[in-house]
Amino acid sequence: MKIRTHHFVLISLLTLTLLTLPNTSIFAAGVELHTPFVRISVPPGESVDYTIDVKNSTGETQNIPLYVTGIPKSWTYSLKGGGFNLQELSLLPGQTRTVMLKVEIPQKVNKGTYKLNVVAKSYDVLHLQINVSTQGTYKTEFTTNQINMQGHAKSKFNFTTKLRNLTGEKQEYSFHASPPEGWNVIFKPNYKQATAVEVDPNSTSNVSVEINPPYNVQAGTYKIPVEASNRTTSASLELEVVITGSYDMNLSTPTGRLSDELTAGKEKRIELTVINTGTSTLKNVIFSASKPQNWDVKFEPDTLTAVVAGGNSKVVAIVKAYDKSIPGDYAVKFTARTKEVSSEATFRLMVKTPMLWGWLGILIILSVVAAIFILFRKYGRR
Repeated sequence: MKIRTHHFVLISLLTLTLLTLPNTSIFAAGVELHTPFVRISVPPGESVDYTIDVKNSTGETQNIPLYVTGIPKSWTYSLKGGGFNLQELSLLPGQTRTVMLKVEIPQKVNKGTYKLNVVAKSYDVLHLQINVSTQGTYKTEFTTNQINMQGHAKSKFNFTTKLRNLTGEKQEYSFHASPPEGWNVIFKPNYKQATAVEVDPNSTSNVSVEINPPYNVQAGTYKIPVEASNRTTSASLELEVVITGSYDMNLSTPTGRLSDELTAGKEKRIELTVINTGTSTLKNVIFSASKPQNWDVKFEPDTLTAVVAGGNSKVVAIVKAYDKSIPGDYAVKFTARTKEVSSEATFRLMVKTPMLWGWLGILIILSVVAAIFILFRKYGRR
């Protein structure tokens, strides 16, 4: 009975000793992993490159599976040998091969110590430690001081925005917009039209966003989402445009006729009609004319205070032709204008000479004929 008890104690002590041995004792001897830099400190966003020697000190060729454990979820890595992604390495007796481990640390990472292992299955484990020295971030800001603009349908809306790179690396951002159908959005980083921009770490780029509504857009409020992004970070902004209505008008005559006759030196009263074809009231409609040299054009009245949407108003253009105008066809271009919109109408005038000049011409011709007749009678008999 005492002998059995003694054996049990010896077995228990042996088991306890085996359990308390280091983990490496369970690996087969003769294959070793080695790198000189096992504990390093880097900032967020760095790439760490390890050169690892794998040495076979046994007397036989060894096929050695290699893999990495302990990599945080948001980190990436690659293990390569001879330029290829490596999963298993075959070494001759006494041979040493170098493999490369590249660890990519993201910008968005907490400050602290991270441990990872390079494992040669059944042979050895290389323990590595990376200390991230500062709290990391991967944030981008896209902001503006004026999120809302108001105007009519033919307005151009220019928003001034700021794109801020809060990461520790230079970033290239692509611009995207999701406007309603028919709208056009133009990005101008640093005042030059472009679809992308580079922003240095912890720097800001000024971006002008030009928004053009489609023709005849209806009055209302429109949301225009815009975004600056790349494969790792992005920021968005929702701009708002309020269309108060559309401005449009047509300048013509009540009958639609745009031609008439005029005697040189005389006046012609031409009735014009301003029709508001938009959805907003036209205010302070002023008139002007492009006319032949030495002609005179006046308007009664020269300004219309308001023309309501769908309505019309009349104005009279008083055109006086130059008294020495040569008979022929002349054009006078009338323009009605507000600060939002304008319209033109070209009116053609056929200029005739006064009747007095016609009679004088006839008398001159008759006088010449009579003089020739008298001369013929007087000297024709000789």
